[in-house]
Amino acid sequence: MGRATPPPRPHPLARSPRVERANRFFQKAWDKGWLPPPLLDANTLWQSAARSVGDAALQAEAAARDPEDIADFRERLDRLVSAVHDEADLNPLGRVMAYGQLERVVRNRLRMGQVWLRQPEWPETPIAPPIIIIGHMRSGTTRIHKLLTADPAHSHTRYCDAFHPVPARPDLRRLKGAGEIAFLAALNPWLQSIHPIASGAVEEELGWLGGALNHSIYESQWHIPSYSAWSEPRDATPVYREFARVLHTDAAHRGLAAKPRVLKVPVFSENLPELLGQFPDARLIVAQRRREDVHRSAVSLVANQMAVQSDTCDLARIEGQWHRKIAVREERREAALRDWRGPVAQVSFEELNADCEGAIARVYADLGLMLTPQALAAMRSAMAAGERGQHHDHARQLKRFHAEAQP
Repeated sequence: MGRATPPPRPHPLARSPRVERANRFFQKAWDKGWLPPPLLDANTLWQSAARSVGDAALQAEAAARDPEDIADFRERLDRLVSAVHDEADLNPLGRVMAYGQLERVVRNRLRMGQVWLRQPEWPETPIAPPIIIIGHMRSGTTRIHKLLTADPAHSHTRYCDAFHPVPARPDLRRLKGAGEIAFLAALNPWLQSIHPIASGAVEEELGWLGGALNHSIYESQWHIPSYSAWSEPRDATPVYREFARVLHTDAAHRGLAAKPRVLKVPVFSENLPELLGQFPDARLIVAQRRREDVHRSAVSLVANQMAVQSDTCDLARIEGQWHRKIAVREERREAALRDWRGPVAQVSFEELNADCEGAIARVYADLGLMLTPQALAAMRSAMAAGERGQHHDHARQLKRFHAEAQP
């Protein structure tokens, strides 16, 4: 059974009536004392998260992590919470969502440390050289990602792994992820058209970077310019060391260490030296698309997420932010690639549209990979499934927004 078609999206900052009802409910609950308002405070978040691991919190925090990584996370949390409190202007629903998201980040960090205390070999598990897709959102990276992960020779990250990374027995993460997606889709009827997700489906690793408090996932939800300005130029090595530990753990737990993992997150372009420092044997795929098309899509996605959590979103401000972000990412990506001596393939959005199979065959050849008949058949099935997806609704939204913006 297919998903229901979303209602018309009249404006990039449109939001569901359910958001308005949730805002009224939380404000009334706080005013009448039915519920305590969430405190966006680093110490409060730590205390709440630490209750899930008891007296072993400090030991769990230190497991497998360098002191530099611990200090980096602590400073990031302090600065991010301050920026959210001072700049984001969250509505009641946004405050609840921000608290829940950040408390879960700290809780997962501590619980992952507990896993590493029990399984100290997991974060150091040898893995096959990964295949890393580099490029802006909406530059063809998702299509490339889904096609390469359809190849049975490769492994991938699922949504439930990306946002619920701590392995457990019994493993209920797919169930948790499905519940989370259902909740988000109820609040935001355009979610699946902008970024189709399913708990057990292929997903980028943005959640792992968010777990180390990289700015990317947060600046696409909240107006936090001071945090972006501080985090963007900062050495991201502690973030990517944590990312690598989680990847190695996921590969060990799921028995996938021998299969190359296909990785994809748009912010990789900002931090290529730090990323490749963890994976010096990686193969790279660089996706290219016209900056104007990338910008329209990025603004649409960010506006959709911000409007749910704040009543004072400024579309012009979002547009300006993402003009700058795209330029920063392109500049950093090209600078890093000039020093890269490993395998790399370049592919354009137009090439994918004109001859997708030919483009993928050339990528495989450039990277020294074998495109088997089994892989090609699986990719054709993935392409056929993609043609039935809701992402076409987002393309139509963008065309309408662009036409309405013309004088």
